[in-house]
Amino acid sequence: MSGGIGIIGCGLIGRKRANALGGRRLAACADLDRSLAAALAASASDCLATDDWREVVNHDDVAAVIIATPHHMLAEICAGAIDAGCHVLVEKPAARNADELRPLLRLVEEKKVLVRVGFNHRYHRAVQKMREIIDSGALGSLMFLRARYGHGGRVGYDREWRAQPLLSGGGELIDQGVHLIDLARWCLGDFVSIEGIAQTCYWDMPVDDNAFLMLRTAKEQTAFLHASCTEWKNIFSWELSGKNGKVQIDGLGGSYGVERLTWYRMLPQMGPPETTAWEFPMADNSWEVEMNEFFQDIENSRQPVPGLADALAVLDIVDKIYERSGYDHRT
Repeated sequence: MSGGIGIIGCGLIGRKRANALGGRRLAACADLDRSLAAALAASASDCLATDDWREVVNHDDVAAVIIATPHHMLAEICAGAIDAGCHVLVEKPAARNADELRPLLRLVEEKKVLVRVGFNHRYHRAVQKMREIIDSGALGSLMFLRARYGHGGRVGYDREWRAQPLLSGGGELIDQGVHLIDLARWCLGDFVSIEGIAQTCYWDMPVDDNAFLMLRTAKEQTAFLHASCTEWKNIFSWELSGKNGKVQIDGLGGSYGVERLTWYRMLPQMGPPETTAWEFPMADNSWEVEMNEFFQDIENSRQPVPGLADALAVLDIVDKIYERSGYDHRT
């Protein structure tokens, strides 16, 4: 890929993205806190640091942009980058709601650039292994899945930007819940029946801290999903059942525990299944794998997956749950 990389949003995720560039040149950084942009730019030679994202997307030496800002800025900056002719990796959820995102699908067709959405969890080692097992056909026809994802917040959590609807677009559902929805769609396909509730159980904030979903496909496959920031002990638990067995993922590394995938293969005589387990205690490489996919998209003129259409499908589900639960997060 000719041209450099721009990063907009130089906090934790922006720094993770910068560390995963794989030797590609960082040409420009922007953050409303210019000191964060300057600190990240200092890691590269001749790299612009600014507090204005427009300087990045219009930079002569920037061919692709990574957008890692709070939710309320994602769609606007993504539109600006597309309009400037840049390829884009925009962090999930890509917008605060589906209506914010819809115009970007039209714009990207007009400008003929590529946009990948950062649903990073697809690239964890255990999830990639699950995908391999699914694609092999060993699970047989998929029937249903159950998943839980959550944490316990921290002191002052209900005063952070994620607790402010105008900035976040919602609470736990649009934060961690979108990862569950995306992974569920990736496994089972589009959902035609959407039921569930988002509610505030504990935190003193105008957004949800728990969301409970039951989603069904046209083939009557069901996904039971629970996203929570009242979990207290961080958890990631994923179970996918087919007619020939199931796979289970526990942990995402770090405070979520070692990534572990267990494959339960049903035997002809039934009874206790044949069990195979993989553990992935090594450092998380999902950021590098995902970034490499983005660069391959560009080099091969390949439509990114997950892309804006995937993000729109996820946000359509989020919007329906919020509407039914009485949360008015429209801006």
